[in-house]
Amino acid sequence: MSSQLSTAPTSADACLSIVHSLMCHRQGGESESFAKRAIESLVKKLKEKRDELDSLITAITTNGAHPSKCVTIQRTLDGRLQVAGRKGFPHVIYARIWRWPDLHKNELKHLKFCQFAFDLKCDSVCVNAYHYERIVSPGIDLSGLTLHHSGPVTPNGALQQVGQQSLRPSHPGLNSYGRMLPEPAPSTSSQPPPAHQRPLQNQPPADNAINNNQIRTASSTARWTGSNTMSYEQNMANNRNQPGVTSQGNFWPTSPIAGDNLNAVPLSNQPAPEYWCSIAYFELDTQVGEIFKVPAHCTNVTVDGYVDPSGMNRFCLGQLSNVHRVEASERARLHIGKGVELNIEGEGDVWVKCLSDHAVFVQSYYLDREAGRAPGDAVHKVYPGAFIKVFDLRQCHAQMRSQAATAQAAAAAQAAAVAGQVPGPSSVGGIAPAVRYSAAAGIGVDDLRRLCILRMSFVKGWGPDYPRHSIKETPCWVEIHLHRALQLLDEVLHTMPLMEPHPLD
Repeated sequence: MSSQLSTAPTSADACLSIVHSLMCHRQGGESESFAKRAIESLVKKLKEKRDELDSLITAITTNGAHPSKCVTIQRTLDGRLQVAGRKGFPHVIYARIWRWPDLHKNELKHLKFCQFAFDLKCDSVCVNAYHYERIVSPGIDLSGLTLHHSGPVTPNGALQQVGQQSLRPSHPGLNSYGRMLPEPAPSTSSQPPPAHQRPLQNQPPADNAINNNQIRTASSTARWTGSNTMSYEQNMANNRNQPGVTSQGNFWPTSPIAGDNLNAVPLSNQPAPEYWCSIAYFELDTQVGEIFKVPAHCTNVTVDGYVDPSGMNRFCLGQLSNVHRVEASERARLHIGKGVELNIEGEGDVWVKCLSDHAVFVQSYYLDREAGRAPGDAVHKVYPGAFIKVFDLRQCHAQMRSQAATAQAAAAAQAAAVAGQVPGPSSVGGIAPAVRYSAAAGIGVDDLRRLCILRMSFVKGWGPDYPRHSIKETPCWVEIHLHRALQLLDEVLHTMPLMEPHPLD
């Protein structure tokens, strides 16, 4: 923690430097442009109150580990703050940026020592995100909403395809990914939930049952090595069978969402994009070099640490220079070595093999689902020689359609609530009922784009099991945009445009 404090800026530094540092700690719930505008606005207001600005820097850069004073701004007439054309309650805006990306305004409660909390109605409002705590809200009930088609629902109530007759989550909890996911079963261990609580796609056949904390993939065995870290070790070197199948016969069953998609009917009649993926390289939160695009005819690409010129299917990171490179990045780059190999199969499934002598760490919503965890909840450590599937196009397509339908229906329900047309004998119109639908209606294009992106860190991991909170704190990592998935998302948005939610908060 002391090293973190030593590198943090102070109120005497330039606004740009302070904003840059505070941006590194944002949680991703808001778009980067909105978060930057909001943080810039706050820093400028606090420039004349250096003690409060230092308190803000201390609170954010230490994740609240050090005590900090109130950080105040002037209360407006209606209590709301306008940033980039959007209005919201100031303490909620900054709590979303730095602590809880899926926060609803009714879920915040100030801590006892906060002297200028929003609810105290003072002339100034404290926006220190660590002067508030989150209270569980009753959630969202969309059972009164009806669409025109039917579709299967997984045993735990999660939406599987667009067009369910009613959108009924089994528990109306909120989640930063889909905003409407069943609440995970409480657990005191580092193991994933029991098999009967996982989606159907995650359950191997009964006659090939395996231990709850172990999963087999094509050439690796996976196990939990931390509360949020799933590790994949080499099982059968270079012995690759059909995707998802091992020689022992353990595999994830084929379904409309997951499984072997090699011979499936294409999800779209559009021709495949010219490039199947684009790869951006980062050191900490800074992109280094140009984006590398992989042509569609190259079904595999290697990302390594050597200094050779990059080719059509080889991205060499060693040749990229960065005048602001820090020592941690310099050291980590020395260990990338042979790096990783990405393979595309079928219409757009992606597999990764670790060729390096050191593990790589992957952020993959597909692997989260396979491990029985909420999307974005786990980090996946891939050891040298392991070969795993990290992206399933059909699962992604079903998920984006489901989320788009949820957002569209919730936005319509929100509008109906404001107009006083909420279903039910005791329903009334106005803001109060509409609040129930605001989180689901808030699902935006950025949320759906995340489904089409993979992130991968070399050598160093992140998350609750590591000192680095997010991948943007790791010394070197890549972000992979999958073009076929983005093409399908574009189709979904054209057939199911997301309505802008009403600014309720």
